Amino acid sequence: MKNSLITIWRSAPTGSSGDQALQAESRASITFDELKHWIASGRLLREVFHYQKAVLRVYGLKLMAQPFATGLILWFLAWGDSRIRDDQDVEMRVSLGTVAALFFKRAEDSLRIPPLLKNLKLEVDALLKAEKGTVKLDLARRPVYLRTDLTFGLKAGGSVGHMAGVLNNLGQFGPSPLFLTTEKVPTVSDSVESLRIVPGPQFWDFREELPLAFNETFFESASALLGKEPPSFVYQRYGLNSFSGVRLAGKFAVPLVLEFNGSEIWVGRQWEKPLKHEELSQGIETLNLQKADLVTVVSRPFKEGLVKQGIAEGKILVNPNGVDPDSYSPKTDGGWARRKYNLEGNLVLGFIGTFGPWHGAEQLAEAFGRLLRGFPSLRDKTRLLMIGDGVRMAQVKERLHRDGIVDLCRLTGLIPQAEGPAHLAACDILVSPTVPNPDGTPFFGSPTKLFEYMAMGKGIVASDLDQIGEILEHDKTAWLVKPGDLESLVQGLKTLIEDGPRRRRLGEAARKEAVAKYTWKEHTRRILEKLKECCS
Repeated sequence: MKNSLITIWRSAPTGSSGDQALQAESRASITFDELKHWIASGRLLREVFHYQKAVLRVYGLKLMAQPFATGLILWFLAWGDSRIRDDQDVEMRVSLGTVAALFFKRAEDSLRIPPLLKNLKLEVDALLKAEKGTVKLDLARRPVYLRTDLTFGLKAGGSVGHMAGVLNNLGQFGPSPLFLTTEKVPTVSDSVESLRIVPGPQFWDFREELPLAFNETFFESASALLGKEPPSFVYQRYGLNSFSGVRLAGKFAVPLVLEFNGSEIWVGRQWEKPLKHEELSQGIETLNLQKADLVTVVSRPFKEGLVKQGIAEGKILVNPNGVDPDSYSPKTDGGWARRKYNLEGNLVLGFIGTFGPWHGAEQLAEAFGRLLRGFPSLRDKTRLLMIGDGVRMAQVKERLHRDGIVDLCRLTGLIPQAEGPAHLAACDILVSPTVPNPDGTPFFGSPTKLFEYMAMGKGIVASDLDQIGEILEHDKTAWLVKPGDLESLVQGLKTLIEDGPRRRRLGEAARKEAVAKYTWKEHTRRILEKLKECCS
């Protein structure tokens, strides 16, 4: 739902009617993330019944999260004419009867939750206690890559880059993988066989229970697709409440490689809200980590945290994210992007991301305002290009409006993954203003944008934060600033804005470093070498 768009028409003026009123009235579009901001801020209550028509565009009607709550909100926005339309132009009219039917479906599913939780707890406990059998690694067979995440309509993001990077390069070292996934992933090569597995019709109103129930569906479907031919190994990108990889690797007695990008329990506590079934989710997380033959993480703090949990240090591989240096290159033409956003003749500061809590997008917007207030001469030539969208977009817009610099900033919204390089090529300076974790723990990320910036050969301003500060070297491959410090960020931007030769020197050095150490091919090679070591 995060990439969904709601189009709303304000109520018709007195004395107007029908299509003429809709034509006459202003129309607006808001993203699903902006709608969530309305809910959190209380604005939604002020907007009830204020619209004559509302249309929610979703990826697929049968793949829509929280259908009851979504239908109810849409009906309250425009009780006269609310509709949900998917990308195949299948449409559902949201009437009071529709909302009632969705309510009863939700109630029916809620009755299935207690036995689901009971059975899964027994299964997870049994798997945790079971002795791990002997596994056989035969790299002459093709591996199978599992994506069980229930995010649909993917267009772009760091996860897209990571999945495509590994999938596209596994074939460089052996047979091309089989990709079993809930959704097609952009930029994955056509040479990679991709087969979809999606959940059944139950539990779509329940964020945690849906992936719990999906374990059985995914395992049975994957087993049928693989038949009696075991893969060389199972590679699972870990997702909330998923242990299909453990079951599949056990069924075929092959190694399990777990790509662990963070604890969903920690994310819930720090950035969202605590999980309802935290004890069961913790058991599933522990099960994956204990049964995996190899655990890949993107940073040293990740490894240190897992070792403290009792996970064997020898089976953990610290493997930073990477980049395709042919797609992200100084040779990439960004001219069309400059023309599209009216940036010709300007010096452009660029940021790309999914506007998550750790990205610092709102801090960059505020720093840009401070920069222009402190150095007014920069207003005429300097522009900010913010590429992407996400949960912090509302805060970004608030800061731009507050500082009166909306006209000096270009917000592209979410763009296709394949267009990312050209957008970055339109920039002169690339910014990674990552902020520290709210609980004071080390920053465990490995921002994909970091390696894409390096490969572009542009001057980089970045937070000197854990892995970012380990990979980049101040005034050699980037200009590093104090994390979360607006004044330090402002001074860093000003330094590279005023010093073209330094920008070029830093960019050239960063490009060389990326090509030498941080390609997806090298990332994938390290996985296979470590797997052979763990299974020898």
